[in-house]
Amino acid sequence: MKFATASVFVLVATAATALPVLQKRANPKGIDISSYQGTVNFNTVKANGISFVYIKATEGTTFKDPNFSSHYEGATNASLIRGGYHFAHPDSSSGATQAKYFLAHGGGWSSDGITLPGALDIEYNPSGAECYGLSASEMVSWIKDFSNTYHSSTGVYPVIYTTTDWWKTCTGNSAAFASTNPLWIARYSSSIGALPAGWSYTTFWQYADSGSNPGDQDEFNGTLDGLKKLALG
Repeated sequence: MKFATASVFVLVATAATALPVLQKRANPKGIDISSYQGTVNFNTVKANGISFVYIKATEGTTFKDPNFSSHYEGATNASLIRGGYHFAHPDSSSGATQAKYFLAHGGGWSSDGITLPGALDIEYNPSGAECYGLSASEMVSWIKDFSNTYHSSTGVYPVIYTTTDWWKTCTGNSAAFASTNPLWIARYSSSIGALPAGWSYTTFWQYADSGSNPGDQDEFNGTLDGLKKLALG
């Protein structure tokens, strides 16, 4: 499967003419947000064409996003597909410990068709060592610990959010997760570019850090039905 950046067109027939016409079917757009965005009007966001939202829940084992509950409730009330994400601190505690913290504070999942699998946000440390002081093998083990703990609790594997550069630098470009974990790649460009080892496509693409809607701007690789199926597990 190859990620398509162009819009997809399908043929449909109208009842009046029974002739095929072109109908645009764009990959569903989304946003990811945290308390940094403050209050968000999710009805406006939905009216602007947004289909899904990832909401920051936790960071490490000491931080719970103060806006998570209000954001999650607002997204739910606006009938948006939504999920939580965890910002990893692999230098502070084990992957299992942080997965359990995430699960206890908003990162859970249920097969209800509107809840996306929780996402592990693992990227360059904004305030310390770029790989959190871990070797590539230690980092892979940490991610496996988080992923397996999350899977044991929910029955689904977490989405992995990262950049190709970080993944190559800090995991040695491990291909260990491509068969289990959906990929959410961050690259602010007109195209995604090279992906981390093992993944032949990305499930989500964060293509900009600002736009017409609050937060980072995202796109799902597929149809709205495909997005709903992901939420069903």
